[in-house]
Amino acid sequence: MATMMRALVLGADGAVLARAPVPRPGPAEVRLQVLACALNRADLYMAEGRRHGDAGGPGAILGLEWAGVVDAVGAEVPGHVRVGQRVMGSGRGAFADYAVADWGRVLPMPDGLEPAQAATLPIALQTMHDALVTHGGLRAGASLLIHGASSAVGLMALRIARCLKASWVGGSSTSAEKRQRLVGLGMDLVVDPSVSGWSGQVLDATAGRGVDLVVDMLSGPTINETLAATAIEGHIVNVGRLAGRAGSFDFDLHALRRVRYSGVTFRTRTREEVRRITASMLRDLSGPLKDGKLSLPVDREFTLEQGAQALAYMRANGHFGKIILRVA
Repeated sequence: MATMMRALVLGADGAVLARAPVPRPGPAEVRLQVLACALNRADLYMAEGRRHGDAGGPGAILGLEWAGVVDAVGAEVPGHVRVGQRVMGSGRGAFADYAVADWGRVLPMPDGLEPAQAATLPIALQTMHDALVTHGGLRAGASLLIHGASSAVGLMALRIARCLKASWVGGSSTSAEKRQRLVGLGMDLVVDPSVSGWSGQVLDATAGRGVDLVVDMLSGPTINETLAATAIEGHIVNVGRLAGRAGSFDFDLHALRRVRYSGVTFRTRTREEVRRITASMLRDLSGPLKDGKLSLPVDREFTLEQGAQALAYMRANGHFGKIILRVA
């Protein structure tokens, strides 16, 4: 086997294609030959030189999400992960010919699913099941508002909510075109969070009650209207901060609505916690996943050599769905 591989790394001026050593899996790790990988917002941060938890930094191989074929396994990897198996998963160093990850981040690739489509799923599945079900307690008959609904995790939240028989699902987007597309995908209401008073639309649509659960990828200046749009004793789960990491918070409104407010991130999860998150998601969603009910749209595909171009395309924020790098 070759000892060197292609990889998209953080250079002095951003992402560049370079040669890097083929990684060796640790005792609890899986190495795979990458066939396709998907871009995420965190990749933009790392390509700008910022760290994502303990990932990133000068010379780091970029990328967090992939699909491929298991090439090698460590001695402590359970037997359900096998050499030659088609898999998808998450872990650092995805934008390369080979990548390694803890076995708990590796998911079986459903039969008949192309690698480019499979690469879109792992992070959205893990993130949204954890936010909606584990932390948000979403149940059949509940109402849900998805802030940042046109993002991949937002689209996955819609898919999961429908599989779990949520009664009403609304969303938000600042783009008129994306709001139209979200309605076409089955959202009951899509609001523009940049226009003051949008919470009134949500209250009107829910007979003045507000929604049981909000999964919030925006945060920042939207938080007080989000509180107003949430039902008394409802729940907001803070997943992302696309609109800002800080903002004014109306503590009195928070108390009046008696809203539970939770924050989630994978950056401070232990390896064991991520394994439990993945196992829980598979217990609940393996059926819909196999049936193709949790697919995500692919906006555009690039080659690994076009990695910097793909990151620039994502930074422009005109895409709807996932951006893919084809590796093999």
